[in-house]
Amino acid sequence: MLKPLIVIRGGGDLASGVALRLYRVGFQIAIIELEKPLAVRRTVAFSEAVYAGEQSIEGVTARIVSADQFQVTLEAREIPVLIDPQANILRNQFMTSPRSTFVVDARLTKQAPEVLGVDIPLHIGLGPGFCAGENCHAVIETRRSHTLGRVYWQGQAQPDSQTPEGDPRRVLRAPRHGVITPLVEIGERVTEGQLLARIEADDQKVEVKSPLTGVLRGMLRPGFEVTEGLKIGDVDPRNDPSVCNLVSDKALAVGGGVLEAILTKYPLADFGDDSGI
Repeated sequence: MLKPLIVIRGGGDLASGVALRLYRVGFQIAIIELEKPLAVRRTVAFSEAVYAGEQSIEGVTARIVSADQFQVTLEAREIPVLIDPQANILRNQFMTSPRSTFVVDARLTKQAPEVLGVDIPLHIGLGPGFCAGENCHAVIETRRSHTLGRVYWQGQAQPDSQTPEGDPRRVLRAPRHGVITPLVEIGERVTEGQLLARIEADDQKVEVKSPLTGVLRGMLRPGFEVTEGLKIGDVDPRNDPSVCNLVSDKALAVGGGVLEAILTKYPLADFGDDSGI
């Protein structure tokens, strides 16, 4: 088999942890994203390249590219990020090969995905909504428990609990629809009751205050139009600013599951001596 290209759908913090783990063992990685991705943990999300042009996480750089820049970016050992919500890259044989392109769906929509419509050798889904043998080849568990990061070749991951892991107070949600204006930078220490953001619509402003003392680990970009109940931020009670620039243990565990799935289906020997893996 040719050296595979791993196309990751989504560039949020979990997807970025997967990308880092696969990149570090030598795989070529590409990320496809929405035109306006909504990452909360922006400091560790390669999707930020859509807005900033490039994003570096733990020494690895991703860069927003057009189709004609795709191959040269891979050759430079950077991660190309394409705006391609419909995964049209998979139908472009000048960019991807049906025989040696694997797909990791890391969008975490928690719903059954649309039909991929392309015959690829390995399609891996993360978390709820995927069923191995039906809409993908393998499913990786994303819920924290003793099964986190496990690979399922049949069946599904645990269902969406609809509650945040850990202290549920840490997750900031929009109290109403409107446009968000953050007032604190990611990585800053905050105290319980401190004003973190405002949401404005119809000449009314609603304040978002910190529910606990800790570090602001994530916040949506300013100017986003949010809906009531949408996750807009994350306060980490461990009070350690360094965690804001590191992918999470959960993301690395899920990335390990993806790597296991790839090497179970296609052992190292299948990639050949010149694969670089």
